[in-house]
Amino acid sequence: MVSGKLIHLIETNEGEITNRIMAQIRRDPDLTHLRMVTEGELRRRSSRIVKNLGHWLVGKNQDEIAKEFETVGMQRFEEGVPLHEVMRALFFVKNRMVDFIAEQGFNMDALTLYAEEELERRVDRFFDLLVIHLARGYESRWHRAMNAAA
Repeated sequence: MVSGKLIHLIETNEGEITNRIMAQIRRDPDLTHLRMVTEGELRRRSSRIVKNLGHWLVGKNQDEIAKEFETVGMQRFEEGVPLHEVMRALFFVKNRMVDFIAEQGFNMDALTLYAEEELERRVDRFFDLLVIHLARGYESRWHRAMNAAA
């Protein structure tokens, strides 16, 4: 895995990356409902993804990912946060990690370019899974609420 060093760089700079994520969430005018979620909760969720990226990317923990992010989807539904806001914030997490690597000014030889592309591909697949499980959890609570109202 050529991108391992880049993953380590992301994990060890979790604080800086999380601060960037939080700043973007707080200043985005389209995240009005998400801003009602506590700063601590949003920071904890963002930090957990960034700090444990290598663990998550291993791919042997599909059940763990499913359980955790379906729970997050359920929580956000219960908090009244629209699904599109939750997804937007999740993409901020992904983009800030990828942007952080791009900003490091590595010598762009073929191996480094390959490592960055490999990392981005793996991160994209991981976030695809997060979105699916988050939406699944959100929808399960939505269906429950609709059935209760009927």
